[in-house]
Amino acid sequence: MKEKREADSDRRKRDRDRREESKDGKVRVWVKEETLLYEEELKKLQIELLKFQNHVKEQGLKVVMIFEGRDAAGKGGTIKRIIEHLNPRGARVVALPKPSDQEQTQWYFQRYVEHLPSAGEMVFFDRSWYNRAMVEPVMGFCTEREHHKFLKDAPLFEKMLAEEDIKIFKFYFSVTKEEQAKRFAKREQDPLKQYKLSDVDAKAQELWDAYALAKYMMLSATHTEISPWTVVKSDSKKKARINTIKHILNFVEYPEKIDAREIEVDKEVIIFGRDETIAMEGQFKFASDAE
Repeated sequence: MKEKREADSDRRKRDRDRREESKDGKVRVWVKEETLLYEEELKKLQIELLKFQNHVKEQGLKVVMIFEGRDAAGKGGTIKRIIEHLNPRGARVVALPKPSDQEQTQWYFQRYVEHLPSAGEMVFFDRSWYNRAMVEPVMGFCTEREHHKFLKDAPLFEKMLAEEDIKIFKFYFSVTKEEQAKRFAKREQDPLKQYKLSDVDAKAQELWDAYALAKYMMLSATHTEISPWTVVKSDSKKKARINTIKHILNFVEYPEKIDAREIEVDKEVIIFGRDETIAMEGQFKFASDAE
């Protein structure tokens, strides 16, 4: 009995998110200081995103944001925080299913073109045309020729978009193998997240090295001055979300913008795409040319 009491006491001390009933009947919720600071900063940045969206609407701008990365890297959670308080009439999330039989006969980029923004819109791609750079070649859903052709065509396609005054952000969320395994385990245990599991997820750990090579080839071939990649180290979901938003705000202008010192990114979290490629070169020297 004594051991049980001690165990219960230890558990209560560790649990800083517990609820306690006070004498006056009110419920007090104890929240970690780290969480409070995160939520305060997130709210501040979401207000800035709203200012930016208003500017996009007023000026008739067109914005595309691409979110790529391994399964369970935190793409969807980051998109959710970005759009949480945006006006849904001017902000859309695009998460396309696998191509239909008809779409498989079309020009590869065709099904994505119809989802591009009109004036005053922001579109968020939760995975994009870069399926052909990562999932498709690794899982055998496209041929080697189709993969290499895509790596040549994507920069040309994005150059065309830029010439039509479409602003493009490309984010690659980079999670470690150990953290990905932990997140898969949580998905399996949480009924509210089990829908995220797929046959592709089941092979993600087994094909880790193949995905790493595909990532290297993608960054090497499609990181351009017009449409650069930003790599987000996402083992910490909160840091990834905060720094992704800060990066966006650093590269856009709008009235009454927050002081630049308040949107400085953590350089351990936000990595320039070219720097990530250089860091990977030693591992994949044999894949230095995606032809």
